[in-house]
Amino acid sequence: MQTTPSARDKIIVALDVPTSAAALALVEELGESVRFYKIGLQLFTKTGPGLVTEIRNSGARVFLDLKFHDIPNTVEHAVRSACDLGLEMMTIHLAGGARMIRAAAAGAAGSSAIILGVTVLTSMSRGTLRELGISAAVEDQVLRLARLAVENGLSGVVASPLEISLLRQLFGAALTIVTPGIRPSWAESNDQQRTLTPAQAARAGADYLVIGRPITGHASPREAVARIIAEMETGEEPAV
Repeated sequence: MQTTPSARDKIIVALDVPTSAAALALVEELGESVRFYKIGLQLFTKTGPGLVTEIRNSGARVFLDLKFHDIPNTVEHAVRSACDLGLEMMTIHLAGGARMIRAAAAGAAGSSAIILGVTVLTSMSRGTLRELGISAAVEDQVLRLARLAVENGLSGVVASPLEISLLRQLFGAALTIVTPGIRPSWAESNDQQRTLTPAQAARAGADYLVIGRPITGHASPREAVARIIAEMETGEEPAV
C-alpha cells in the first residue's frame, strides 16, 4: 500500500547559493530535517556536476533544475548525461515543443529520473506572455503546455501554486506536480508573481514544494524548515 508523503518529504530546498562550500554547509546544517535539494543554474554553472555526486553521497536526493531548451538532439543527449549523475528529477522547457519533449523522454529511457516540463515561470504574468506574442491567460497556457507534456511522454510538470488545482482536475493523481513560488506567510515574495503558502500549496495537491530564500536566507535555516513543516501539518502559521 502506498503511503502519503510526509510534510518533510514534500520539501525541496533550492540551493541558490554561490559556492559548493555554501551548499554543502547548508546540507549539513539541515541534516535530517530535509533530504531533497534543488541545484539550479547559478550553482551548477559555478560548481559543475561534482556537487550532485557530493550531495547524493550525503544520502540526500537531487533535483537538477537547468531547464533544457534546445534542438531535440541536443536535449536528448543532455538529459541522458544528467541521468548518468543519478539524480531524481530534472527540468526541460515545454516551450521547446513536442519533438523536443519526446527527445527528452527518450534521453531518460532506462533511468528512474523524472523529467519535469516547465510550464510558465512563476515570475511571469499575463503581461509577460503578451510580450512574447502569447494572448492566452496564464492558466490556459499552463494547461496547454501540461497537455503537450503528457501527450509526448512526460509524467511531471513545474507550475505555480495557482495552477495546481486546475492541473489536478485535468490529470488527477497521475501527474507529478512540482511547485516553486512557495512563500510562507512570514516571508517576502521577492520576484515571485504567483505564490501560495506551503500549507495552501500542499492542500491544493502539490507533490513537491520548492522553497529557497525563506529557508536559505533565514537566520536559522533549520528553524525555518521546522516552521514550514508545522504550517503544512496544521494548516496554520506557527507562532513567532
